[in-house]
Amino acid sequence: MSKTKKITLCVTAGALALGAGLGITTVASATTTPTPSATSSAESTAPAEGHGKFGGGHGRDRGQIAAELATKLGVDEAKVTEALKAFREANKPATPPAEGTEGTKPDRTAQDAALAKSLAAALGIDEAKVTAALEEIRTAAQEERAAALKTKLDKAVTDGKLTQAEADAVTKAVEAGVIGGGGR
Repeated sequence: MSKTKKITLCVTAGALALGAGLGITTVASATTTPTPSATSSAESTAPAEGHGKFGGGHGRDRGQIAAELATKLGVDEAKVTEALKAFREANKPATPPAEGTEGTKPDRTAQDAALAKSLAAALGIDEAKVTAALEEIRTAAQEERAAALKTKLDKAVTDGKLTQAEADAVTKAVEAGVIGGGGR
């Protein structure tokens, strides 16, 4: 492989990793980096602002998530918005991580369970129904990211910036979670 293609592949992979990292979305993503608290370990985690399954970046915004959840759950969007806000506030860390440290990433399963439990209680809905709605939204977001990545990679191949083999390698790396946070 030529040096130019290697550099192009590395730059593209880095850009994709950055883009995908910003685009990974999560409903519970409205707080800062989590730290454990004495209240409840299952309810004390939420991912950083703009990160996670449903948060900022190139993914769904909070209003869109609230609207999607409201539709799937058959409840008022304002109630969902308030329940999400209450969850974020209840799970906000007391202090931010020390400068130069990344902090501890929350256990995704526990985080999802805590969010579903909190929303179910706040909205008076069965927790299993909330969990299913969150999963549907996550799956749709992952499919959207995969389609956007495929479009970008196809264009890079068409433009001669990448070979099909290089594009396939990037796709495989994202799906495996090696770069960009895909494949979860």
